[in-house]
Amino acid sequence: MRNKLQQAGLVLFGLIAGIFVSLNFSAIAQKEAAAPLPIEELRAFADVFNAVKTGYVEPVEDKKLITHAISGMLTGLDPHSQYLDADAFKDLQVNTQGEFGGLGIEVGMEDGFVKVVSPIEDTPAYRAGIKAGDLIVKLDDTPVKGMTLADAVKRMRGKPKTQITLTIARKGEAKPIVVTITREVIKVQSVKSKTVEPGYAYVRLTQFQEDTAKKLAEHLDKLWKEGPVKGLVLDLRNDPGGLLHGAIGVSAAFLAPQALVTSTDGRTEDAKRKYHASPEDYLRGTRSDFLKDLPAGVKTVPMVVLVNAGSASASEIVAGALQDHKRAVVMGTQTFGKGSVQTILPLTNNTAIKLTTARYYTPSGRSIQAKGIEPDIVVEETVNGGSGPRLREADLERHLENDKQKDKEAAPKPQTKAPAPKGKPAKDEAEDEEGPPRFEFASKNDYQLNQAINLLKGLQIMQTK
Repeated sequence: MRNKLQQAGLVLFGLIAGIFVSLNFSAIAQKEAAAPLPIEELRAFADVFNAVKTGYVEPVEDKKLITHAISGMLTGLDPHSQYLDADAFKDLQVNTQGEFGGLGIEVGMEDGFVKVVSPIEDTPAYRAGIKAGDLIVKLDDTPVKGMTLADAVKRMRGKPKTQITLTIARKGEAKPIVVTITREVIKVQSVKSKTVEPGYAYVRLTQFQEDTAKKLAEHLDKLWKEGPVKGLVLDLRNDPGGLLHGAIGVSAAFLAPQALVTSTDGRTEDAKRKYHASPEDYLRGTRSDFLKDLPAGVKTVPMVVLVNAGSASASEIVAGALQDHKRAVVMGTQTFGKGSVQTILPLTNNTAIKLTTARYYTPSGRSIQAKGIEPDIVVEETVNGGSGPRLREADLERHLENDKQKDKEAAPKPQTKAPAPKGKPAKDEAEDEEGPPRFEFASKNDYQLNQAINLLKGLQIMQTK
């Protein structure tokens, strides 16, 4: 019996080694010489695999064991690398098109629980009062502890009109909060705009999707046709990011042609790139350039970019580019700090891995990773301050370190903090005895937006003089 187990282990070892050789050569072909295989570690893996197959209390399929091994290999690296099974890979592809089924929250993992990075605007989770920083400890009657992030997300997804009950631990609350949410088909409107008051325009980006830059161009054209624009607010608050070419296109709308938007650096040659405000970097395929006919004033109008701890990834690329080129004043609070590049590598059977392959940098060379973008002017969310501690990249377990932290040249510090107005803050019309109102972007009580408009008016007066 022992000999048979040893033979089985050797056969499995050979199989695993063959898989690793195949993956190794396919992943690094034409990039660098293949590193020697870790024979002792692979042998240990084969021994563990064999022990589980033969001695675990219940039979386990080979596919399940291999899948768990791959998933563990990736999730042990950083919070963003992960294995995508067929369903998760399909969901990822659907999400970039702006429509999917579920609750409408961006999530990560912390201490084995699902932590909310940001609720997506106009979704069931947002309307139910889910907040950034909430810790989801139970899905229906199933504890989250021990689940992978992919498993938890899969449970939260589901058919429209079906319900799920979330048990949430929230800082400052003595008891868990139990919320029942009805799933919907999530149709994310990535660009919203309006004229706040005559001469002052407002554009909000909720996500960076396939057509976000094109939609932005349409909204800007509409705003300019409504009348002369003296100042523009670009709102990136609670925007969790999305597609890189969307961030390049949004930045290119406001920057001079060929201006550097961002650069990436990693171990492989194709991870070392510079992205500019040029059609080659923001267009996909051979489509016509949707930015070429923008009103001329878009490139020069005084701008304020609003950010907060929910602004991540692509949002930080845009904010950093406009800040470094001195094209806009960045206002709000420090951003999330997700400055790493994830590459989707398709595998067989419609599965894939999402692997962190590089870091993002602003045009001046600042690393966004685990630091974020510091605003030029700090303005809290309300007159009385922020809404409490917010989750950031640096708070996540196994987060990738910022490789520029030890540089002698420190990142630019916020120049000033906007003064709070005197007197009692106006009560929101939605406030009642049950508690504080749910915050609404661009409402009359949006304190940060009001401060941005005040700054633009001041800039306009200075320009006139």
